[in-house]
Amino acid sequence: MKYTRITALAAIGVAATLSLTACGGDDSVKDSSSSQGSSSSSSSSSSAPSSDGGGSKAEGGSGSGGSDAGDAKSGSGKDSGSRADAGTDAANGATKTSGKAKFCKTEDLAIDARNAATDKDSGRIDITMINRGSTTCSATGFAGVNIKDADNTSNPIERGRAEPRITTLKPGDAAVFNLAYDIDNTGNSLAHPTHIQVTPPNETHTVSLNWPAGAGEIKGAYTDVQVYPTHTTK
Repeated sequence: MKYTRITALAAIGVAATLSLTACGGDDSVKDSSSSQGSSSSSSSSSSAPSSDGGGSKAEGGSGSGGSDAGDAKSGSGKDSGSRADAGTDAANGATKTSGKAKFCKTEDLAIDARNAATDKDSGRIDITMINRGSTTCSATGFAGVNIKDADNTSNPIERGRAEPRITTLKPGDAAVFNLAYDIDNTGNSLAHPTHIQVTPPNETHTVSLNWPAGAGEIKGAYTDVQVYPTHTTK
């Protein structure tokens, strides 16, 4: 009987032990699963904000700034090239200009006016400019001309329809241009010219010449007189 009780008690103890072991195993599995779940949840929650934040920075942060900096460097390189090209062009332009004759200065020109009319109806005054300087110069273009009247008014003369011709003067060479107008043969002209004021082409200094003796009276007004471009006498 005692043996049977001991055996029964031993069996109960083994059963209890197995029961406790089983319960402990279940708890450890649950703890492990819970730990993995919370870890996975934590990982996913931390990865989502990181993705959003990265996109925001790429759109308006250092990504843009990096591109602008690259553009700035590229632009500065282009500017440097442009300046270098401009400098080269300027140097070439200076060389070309230095190879051409400079415009004649008023102080280097002997200027006079004479009546050159060929008939009684068409008035013409030739104005001659002689290069008395020591270097070759250009007198190409239209001279500026005003006619001074007896009433002390100065009247600008309009250009005639003609294309300027290249007029280069070596020392001693002469250029000429003329004033053209219709002659008033009635004796009732309202124009009473006394002087012709001449400014050579591309100059600012003016000389005053006497109205040529024997020149016919101007028909109409000073606005009817025209000046024509210079040309050489050769």
